[in-house]
Amino acid sequence: MAAQGISLARVRIRNEGEEARVEEVNQFPTVERRRSPGLPSDQREKGEVAVFQELGKALTSSLQLDQVLRTIMEKIDEFLRPDNWSLLLLDEAKQELYFELAVGKASQALKDVRIKIGQGIAGWVAQHGETVVVPDTSKDRRFFSKVDEKTKTETQSIVAVPVRFRDTCLGVIELINCIGPEGFDPRDLKLLEALSDFAAIALENARHVKRIHELTITDDCTSLYNARHMGFILETEIYRSQRYNYEFSIVFIDLDHFKQVNDTHGHLVGSRLLAEIGNALKEHCRLIDFAFRYGGDEFVILLPQTSKENALNVARRLHKLVREGTWLAPDGLNIRLTPSLGVASYPVDSRTKEGLLHLADEAMYMVKNTNRDSVAAANIGILPNPVASADSAA
Repeated sequence: MAAQGISLARVRIRNEGEEARVEEVNQFPTVERRRSPGLPSDQREKGEVAVFQELGKALTSSLQLDQVLRTIMEKIDEFLRPDNWSLLLLDEAKQELYFELAVGKASQALKDVRIKIGQGIAGWVAQHGETVVVPDTSKDRRFFSKVDEKTKTETQSIVAVPVRFRDTCLGVIELINCIGPEGFDPRDLKLLEALSDFAAIALENARHVKRIHELTITDDCTSLYNARHMGFILETEIYRSQRYNYEFSIVFIDLDHFKQVNDTHGHLVGSRLLAEIGNALKEHCRLIDFAFRYGGDEFVILLPQTSKENALNVARRLHKLVREGTWLAPDGLNIRLTPSLGVASYPVDSRTKEGLLHLADEAMYMVKNTNRDSVAAANIGILPNPVASADSAA
């Protein structure tokens, strides 16, 4: 008996705080259902083999997590037909489960729900790494009724399996109201556990791909973006600013006499100093700004939608931040140093990536080749430095 076409609302929740994207998934592919009365055993087995072949092909032909999870979503519906089902992933930092995928009538209501490890059936499964089959939730003390209150649904039965990779629980697949009077077929449970294994492989692959990508765009010493990624972001910002008629600015920062730190304290201390200053620069930027380590003791800050005048104010604040800071104080070193900064802006100074980088770098070296410890701007020159002037007068 062929499966009937169905329509499900699918909520995809990418990151905490990000708006959920709801899309319609119509007309799922038809498959031979194992639950069909009189379906020969060999045909059921062929259907299961086809599922595993399709998932294996998805895993080996694509590193796109969405594609694999979509296939798993379809197969759970085709074979098990729960009222609702969800994939919850573990937020390791907060030790909470959040809904990465939710399928069914109440899916949209789940997008902001978080479940603590050990809380409810899903939380218990994540904590213990064991499969749970609950035919009657009213008789299980672990059941967490507040989710039903939020979704305005009635959960009568639950099947929950851990999504595990080696000894690590990555999340939980939870099926709601899919247990019939005869109970949950052990064969169905084995299929569900096999699907959770495929989900675990897909999630682990995605984590590795993300980590590899981060390594290619991140500076090891400071954890800021590296110069290669700066080139990509700068090109993107030029395109965006051209399209929407925006301004933006870049600030070059060079640490004066940094070599003396390495000569006096050693390169390991120098690396820790770069990391601490890089982190401070990043923390003093807006969320839309980008901080890069350009190389050596040089940093670059990209300020989207920022005029030259406003960028100069930012540069003055960053100059003061570095100049007045006492660095590596917890290590008892109390290092003091000054920076030289250069500013260039799009489109007033240049409309090209190469032009902006050259002008900002040139402005910075204008400072370094004079008295250092100040800010210069392309096509303007070195700005008055009230802090340095006050020091000189004293």
